Amino acid sequence: MCHYPPLILRSYEEQNLKLLDALKKAWLAQADGSDEAELAWLALTAVLRQTSTAGTAQWQYILPNKVKKKVLPPFFAFQQQVEMMKADMIRLQAVAKESKATLFECDARLEPQMPVGQKVSAVITSPPYANNYDYADALRFEMTFWGDVYGWGDIHDKVRKHLVVSSSQHSSKERLKLDELLQEGCLEAVRDELTEAAQKLAIERELHGGKKHYHTMVVAYCRDIAQVLHAIKKVSCDDVRMCWVIGDSAPYGVYCAIDRWIGELAKSVGFSNYHFEKLRDRNTKWKNRKHRVPLKEGLLWIEG
Repeated sequence: MCHYPPLILRSYEEQNLKLLDALKKAWLAQADGSDEAELAWLALTAVLRQTSTAGTAQWQYILPNKVKKKVLPPFFAFQQQVEMMKADMIRLQAVAKESKATLFECDARLEPQMPVGQKVSAVITSPPYANNYDYADALRFEMTFWGDVYGWGDIHDKVRKHLVVSSSQHSSKERLKLDELLQEGCLEAVRDELTEAAQKLAIERELHGGKKHYHTMVVAYCRDIAQVLHAIKKVSCDDVRMCWVIGDSAPYGVYCAIDRWIGELAKSVGFSNYHFEKLRDRNTKWKNRKHRVPLKEGLLWIEG
């Protein structure tokens, strides 16, 4: 087992890791790119945390030093996961026999190469929030097991730099410059408000030990979202309807009206109107928050 990186070695009892390694080798020996092989990979990946002693922090960051009491045997967990996936597929296929979907794998910020005559009529998405959540780091455990990364330092080049900017780690690694970001043409509709918020964040960061790059993160986030909206508009029907699950943000206590800014960016690329439907309040449960700015989460409806 010594070929596994330290994160994996610290996160498993020796016997469980041996069994998981056996499952991994069995999968690698049979992996042929088929649907069955991909589903088997998914099932094994899904049980990595159930069979580990490592705890999981809020938002799925792995905590090897926080030992978990309930750990499932790997073969049992894998079989249980396969049975659950099988039951789900049987149930869904029974109620959606005639449904078909065409998948296009591409960067959402770029226009997909769709067949001539095909247009998008509906969009349902829960995009990244501008709340400093590192989506790449959240999957570090699984990527390390499969050998996609060796350590935390590999994550940026392998994953993070390809994502929509939503964490200060991303913006600092890319050495993004505020003035250059604010000059992006796609941000014209919200540039004044965005500039004000970014300048407040730039000042505020100097008062904090971590000096997080929230000021460039928020602007880069809006730039990337604007690019997504532009790409969607180019392939959408005139009467397209979109539903975005989204929330606002307040890094360092500086309020950022993310939901409204996305709506205004949508209008700037040709969408006709938008409205926000609040589902819940945020930042109300935990008393150790560093700010008390009321936040919300809900559905942002955007129409063609």
